[in-house]
Amino acid sequence: MDTEAASVGKLYICATPIGNLGDMSPRAVETLRTVDIIAAEDTRNSIRLLNHFDIHTPMTSYHEYNRFEKADELVARMLKGENVAIITDAGTPCISDPGEVLVQKCAEAGIPVTSLPGPSALITALTLSGFSVRRFVFEGFLPRGARKERTAVLERLRDETGTIVLYEAPHHLKETLEELTGVLGSSRRIALCRELTKLHEEVIRTTLGEAALLEPRGEYVLVIEGRDPEESRKEAAAKYEEMSLEEHMRLYTDRGIDRKEAMKAVAKDRGISRRDVYNALLVTER
Repeated sequence: MDTEAASVGKLYICATPIGNLGDMSPRAVETLRTVDIIAAEDTRNSIRLLNHFDIHTPMTSYHEYNRFEKADELVARMLKGENVAIITDAGTPCISDPGEVLVQKCAEAGIPVTSLPGPSALITALTLSGFSVRRFVFEGFLPRGARKERTAVLERLRDETGTIVLYEAPHHLKETLEELTGVLGSSRRIALCRELTKLHEEVIRTTLGEAALLEPRGEYVLVIEGRDPEESRKEAAAKYEEMSLEEHMRLYTDRGIDRKEAMKAVAKDRGISRRDVYNALLVTER
């Protein structure tokens, strides 16, 4: 046996309750009791959780502002044989959370990583929304400060046909809802989820236009219905109908796409057969 490999520790990604302490799994409790150290997003919040479950394992702070240097420190400890658990303030680490940096560094160093599944505000809200869950996109918190990046994300979401999930803080909620209304339209359906798993859990199912008039109370998970694919297809087809077939073809051939593939793409865009495109181009080229 490779004794050096056997001496390497392990990283445990431990989900913690998002509100209801009854959702803490026995496996997570046992793991937090037996690892050498717990990396917590905010030790002041996490100490209450540990006290509740009579867990006395030492903690170290691991958050957005120290994630790179602290990850290196924790990796060094695991390479010496220590086991580390990572927890966030609530829910599953690495989702809108700096934990992903630690996981990446463990993977690079050959350190085993395992995830203990459990509560997640993302999945809880998605299942409560009543919208399709066959396809969904998760954007976490929309970018702040970088207006160009934020606008690009919103524009991308405008044509998204899968269900959209966002997180938002109360002091930014109205601004975000107004922006979403402007980009996605006031009639787009939304479910606003708050206090998930708690006594006063609330799911408000309404439209973006109506949601923008609400007074925010607490942090929200926003679940927004995706765009109707047929509506998206019709809009795209109408846009392409405004240009000639030759112009449409040049959109693809100018990118280096061969003529045969370009005709296929044009036919798909316009909702017609490739033969129709071929025949129409023959007429114009004579």
